[in-house]
Amino acid sequence: MNVPLILNILTFIVLLVVLSRLGRQGWSLSKKVLVGLVIGVLFGLALHLIYGDNAAVLKESISWFNVVGNGYVQLLQMIVMPLVFVSILSAVARLHNASALGKISALTIGVLLFTTAIAALVGVFVTTLFGLTAEGLVQGVQETARLSAIQSNYAGKVADLSAPQMLLSFIPKNPFADLAGANPTSIISVVIFAAFLGVAALQLLKDDREKGERVLKAIEVLQLWVMKLVRLIMKLTPYGVLALMTKVVASSNLQDIIKLGGFVVASYLGLAIMFGVHALLLSVNGINPLRFFRKVWPVITFAFTSRSSAASIPLNVEAQTQRLGVPESIASFSASFGATIGQNGCAGLYPTMLAVMVAPTMGINPLDPVWIATLVGIVTLSSAGVAGVGGGATFAALLVLPAMGLPVTLAALLISIEPLIDMGRTALNVNGSMTAGSLTSRWLRQTDKALLNSEDHSELAHR
Repeated sequence: MNVPLILNILTFIVLLVVLSRLGRQGWSLSKKVLVGLVIGVLFGLALHLIYGDNAAVLKESISWFNVVGNGYVQLLQMIVMPLVFVSILSAVARLHNASALGKISALTIGVLLFTTAIAALVGVFVTTLFGLTAEGLVQGVQETARLSAIQSNYAGKVADLSAPQMLLSFIPKNPFADLAGANPTSIISVVIFAAFLGVAALQLLKDDREKGERVLKAIEVLQLWVMKLVRLIMKLTPYGVLALMTKVVASSNLQDIIKLGGFVVASYLGLAIMFGVHALLLSVNGINPLRFFRKVWPVITFAFTSRSSAASIPLNVEAQTQRLGVPESIASFSASFGATIGQNGCAGLYPTMLAVMVAPTMGINPLDPVWIATLVGIVTLSSAGVAGVGGGATFAALLVLPAMGLPVTLAALLISIEPLIDMGRTALNVNGSMTAGSLTSRWLRQTDKALLNSEDHSELAHR
């Protein structure tokens, strides 16, 4: 009988029970998730101090913890496609005017892509500032396995696509296959399919009001149904975060983290600069950034701890409509598009930093203006279709690095610090989508200014 293993599992179960009891105190979801994160970090640290990072009993314990942690991630992956599909479909159907679709889409996507381009420039700046380079990074056993998995899962599907082929891959040819996630760019294909389906519903409403209203009612019911499903999964977030943080901290190699500490610090400086860019854009357009951040703080903390832009969509829409005065149609668009297009952290900052680090090893001057302009263009273009769940940043890197003629090896070498940075990247992605929604609503003069300027900062998501 493996007594240490049994004790580890029993302790983990006790912590899950304690967290569930704490959750009955009427706390908001974001507060429960933060508590889960803290408990996971402390438990993981205790296991790391007791066993080290390579002990057989620790690896076996983590395989059991993964039932909760990876199980939660798989549930998130399960809801991404239905959630994005129904959010876009419902948003279009609510417009009751297909011509408004073009304006909302163009402005929202425009803001997301513009801020992603800025994020790419910030990535060049912070990487150069810290003098980061890929030289000297060692590829160990873990990294080799990760690289092999990356290349088999992603690289063969996306590395050889030219820019026109990538754009063509966004257009759905089999929506059922895309709903099943058959292609790397399936998520944007689902967005396009849902938008077309929504426009068709509006056309039906115009041609046959009775049948059109039935279809719109069915879409409303479908959205409520899927949102109930999402809420069920979101309630599991504190437990999933506890398990995932336990795994990350317990199995982390402190030496690797220290060795790559410069990349972590540079990444968070870049993220902080981008939050400042969002604040500046809001301020220039007459939105008080401090009030904005106070109102959206629960959404940012949820995104930070859950590491999923897609899972944050319901809270994202709720914050925009109930606190920022954004109409639901615009809020649904920006939240859904923001989980798939122009992610400032995962698709802008991260792949740019990797490219600038790898360039010198290939004899390329990363400060060449033409090279930087090309990199920013490719990063901005390839930021469409990056799935809003864990791994999206890796996918973005696998689009950008081969397009720039660079090897994808570095994407695997940063495995030990990936979760540490991914939390901040996700928070920035979600804030970018809320910024895009707020600006679009402001420009179209649809913002409820009384709601936006109110001082109600009560917690979201008690449900």
